[in-house]
Amino acid sequence: MFDAETVDVAVDRVAVQMALKLWDVRPVIVCLMNGGLPFTADLLRRFHFDLELDYLHLSRYRHTTGGEIRFVRRLERPLKGRTVLLVDDVLDEGETLAAAQRELRAAQPDELLSAVLVRKDTQAVAEVDYVALEGPDEFLVGRGMDCDGAFRQLSGIYALPSGWSGAAP
Repeated sequence: MFDAETVDVAVDRVAVQMALKLWDVRPVIVCLMNGGLPFTADLLRRFHFDLELDYLHLSRYRHTTGGEIRFVRRLERPLKGRTVLLVDDVLDEGETLAAAQRELRAAQPDELLSAVLVRKDTQAVAEVDYVALEGPDEFLVGRGMDCDGAFRQLSGIYALPSGWSGAAP
């Protein structure tokens, strides 16, 4: 779907957009684990301003289908009165991102922004402020996106073949 260079260029573009908004507010960057980790790391290498970092861990997927959302770890950092940027890997249905946004809004930040590496061409229940790439409604892996924990480390983004049964794509 997207080779490593295409992803890097898209991250460069969206990081500049975010930096223009965040450079003087000392934001709290919240990584939505585990998928958001590579995108968060990519952004942090491009941000040259003071910030704080924390993470929220929600889990939903089982193999290639959605499951119940469960909180593995909630934030320990106070967010009241802060600008918060929530970072995730992909927006498809948006259930996990919406749950994370509700959790963070309850902490009363002044502003809650969100960013995803890829927004799929689907109807989502969550809104995002920053999108690096627009992708198809396919099951994607790489750059943080996984299938049963596999393929997160890939530098590009790939669609699993339909009917994929567990062998390498």
